[in-house]
Amino acid sequence: MTGESIGLPEVHREVLQRGLWFEEFEPGTRYLHRPGRTVTEADNVLFTTLTMNTQSLHLDAAWAETQPFGERLMNSMFTLATIVGASVAQLTQGTIVANLGFTEVAFPAPLYHGDTLYSETVVVEVRESASRPGQGIVTLQHVGRNQDGVEVARARRSVLMWMREAGQRQTEAPTPRRGAVHRGRGDSAPSPHDGTDEEE
Repeated sequence: MTGESIGLPEVHREVLQRGLWFEEFEPGTRYLHRPGRTVTEADNVLFTTLTMNTQSLHLDAAWAETQPFGERLMNSMFTLATIVGASVAQLTQGTIVANLGFTEVAFPAPLYHGDTLYSETVVVEVRESASRPGQGIVTLQHVGRNQDGVEVARARRSVLMWMREAGQRQTEAPTPRRGAVHRGRGDSAPSPHDGTDEEE
């Protein structure tokens, strides 16, 4: 069914949801990611068991009641994954080359069942890659807070991002057939060293 046949205007522009190109990251900018995520017992049990974690602090309610916090805590790896995941649509959707690594990961306060986790990201640093033309390295500080504004998680993260022109060329490239490995001649997978040891 065409737009004309159902009374819609002719489409003259399409907007594809994406993250930011390297050039769009500006140090000192804070992104507030919404909606928040209310975390549940089901989230905690599923994530913990899927990741082969047998920690009683997440799974055993009776035992956890005898510990200093008095109840089960959300798995901190779930918290970390959620604050990063909440940033994807706004920052890296379709514009990231690779996640290079994390530093300074900390969990200053616990997150409990029923809490709501709000995530934010500050752009710390940007620099062009010296070894990978058309790409750049962005350092991000992710922070998670509960519904009372208490910081429950933070992590500094380095990501390798496409620059606009190179990224748009990648988007327009033919899609490789299922099972094919799509790499340019002589290319290798990005190395974490691109984010730490690279000299300008």
